[in-house]
Amino acid sequence: MNFCGFVGHDDAKLGLILNAIDSRCGGVLFWGEKGTGKSTLVRLSRDILPEGVPFFEVPLNITEDALLGGVDIERAFSEGRKVFQPGILSRADGGVIFVDDINLLSSGVAAFIAEACDSGIHVLEREGLSARHPARFITLATMNPEEGVLSPHFLDRFGMCVSWTALDEGAARMDVIKAAAGHAPEPAGNKAGLDELRRHIAEAQMRVHAVLVSREIEEYIVSRCMEAGAQGHRGDIFLLHASRAYAAYCGERAVAEKHVNKVLPLVLSHRVRPVEEAEEEKSKPDRQENHDRSEPSDADRGAETRDGANEEHDHGEGEATNDPSTPEKQAESRAREEVFETGEPFGVKKIAFGKDRLKRTESGRRTKTASYGKSGRYVKSSFLNNRDVAVDATLRAAAPFQNARGRKEFLVIKPEDLRFKEREKKMGHLVVFVVDGSGSMGAQKRMVETKGAVQSLLLDCYQKRDKVAFIIFRRDGAEVVLPPTSSFERAGRRLREIPVGGRTPLSAGLLEAYKLVKRTELQRPRTRCLVVLVTDGRANQGLTPEPIDREIGKITALLSGLKRTDYVVVDSEDKKNLIRMDLALPLARGLGARYYRLADLKSDNLADVVRDARKAQVGND
Repeated sequence: MNFCGFVGHDDAKLGLILNAIDSRCGGVLFWGEKGTGKSTLVRLSRDILPEGVPFFEVPLNITEDALLGGVDIERAFSEGRKVFQPGILSRADGGVIFVDDINLLSSGVAAFIAEACDSGIHVLEREGLSARHPARFITLATMNPEEGVLSPHFLDRFGMCVSWTALDEGAARMDVIKAAAGHAPEPAGNKAGLDELRRHIAEAQMRVHAVLVSREIEEYIVSRCMEAGAQGHRGDIFLLHASRAYAAYCGERAVAEKHVNKVLPLVLSHRVRPVEEAEEEKSKPDRQENHDRSEPSDADRGAETRDGANEEHDHGEGEATNDPSTPEKQAESRAREEVFETGEPFGVKKIAFGKDRLKRTESGRRTKTASYGKSGRYVKSSFLNNRDVAVDATLRAAAPFQNARGRKEFLVIKPEDLRFKEREKKMGHLVVFVVDGSGSMGAQKRMVETKGAVQSLLLDCYQKRDKVAFIIFRRDGAEVVLPPTSSFERAGRRLREIPVGGRTPLSAGLLEAYKLVKRTELQRPRTRCLVVLVTDGRANQGLTPEPIDREIGKITALLSGLKRTDYVVVDSEDKKNLIRMDLALPLARGLGARYYRLADLKSDNLADVVRDARKAQVGND
């Protein structure tokens, strides 16, 4: 099967064709579910490129040395001089770089690719070697959103984005099956069509720079981007180049509105807002429908009142009524839910973990970690062969033996002299906020104070390149209202939207936190996590028929067994009341967490709590 024989997805094919015509179109990202042919089409796009154009596929485990290049050690020792060994970024000049599952690629490696693609120049400064090489290439990538998101900043670097779904027509799916099984011979028209397409692209490449763009079309491009609410200016620039490439492909001498309208969905679909938000919006009606069908019990309605007596009733262990709810009662329950404002943010002091023993490729600005690869600051040398030779230490080791080895002109280096660099850099973390959203949190507006503290931590996480996630537990379950993200704006919106009302399913919130951390461990095993649990420790809604306290004990045992995860429990119980339960304290003990009372925090101290918890983790790894 060749490019022309690929079934369906004409918009994706058009994106590849336009980038083949003009690399300034910015590359293409194929975003969609697994098994739909994203990677297959990208690899088939080699058919439409001229002979000899380099096409490099970047593996997810690529080393920085292979990507960036460096000193050719063997030639350096044999010739006595530093010789540059080019990496993929240098060798891909004039060609294509393809990354499958780019959302799983190390953020540091992805940043190197994006920077070189933007500037068109690859600059290398390492090992005393300085090199500059042209790096004009097209970036093609695929990703499955179920396996993790892509940062909005890196997403914006792509000129085009195509959302993929499986073919929904029976005939088209049958064509796919026949092609895969080899039952259908390659149509003769496909080869002829491919030759014609190549010729068409070559002609478009020659005339694209001569295609005129009038002042009216420039204004039209700007107006369409503004109407769509596109963020930043890259959308305008990429839309201009894509429209010009499409006009050249159509054989036109000037760009018209029809050309702009044709490529506009490709260029702007991922710029209006992050793609992962759009995916969440699709699921909102289903969540709302399930939410509407839930039966509010008498305990739910008692929890939504704000006086102290009713708050105690909310956490009582009495049986909930099973009377069927009427639509009027459901509407009344939803109306009593309240979304509190966010408290005043504040400056956060330095927050950092202690350095552990693991080597990582992740980057950030938070905490020191040993570096896996050749990035980071050189701190010491060792005998461990990681192919990152410490020239200074090697020379010191070999120097005393030069006379004995009969040195005449060049240094005599033997294998036992070799020393290798140990490097360190800074990394970010995943901070998971698990917040009680039951009706009791509305008492005395404790949620306002809590939101103010979390908002301040969000700003600090943004500055340190952390990822954050929110879990809210209320009514009869828990929900990840914000999956792990680096978007500060998105996190702020989710924080402001957190509602208060209903019962307290604490075990559901703990279980959801466990699932989120486990998923993170599977996707990125070396990620360090911190779970901040804001609760008074009371619970009146379980997941199973067994007693709630026993259920919570089992889940806390699961959480405490997670590696590289620390816990902070913030007790939100009002300690001024005559009756105090102090249920959050044994919960903190079960998690091995640091325990703090909300009354002692006053929002501005919550950041210090997180800092102290992170320091306490030193030595636990």
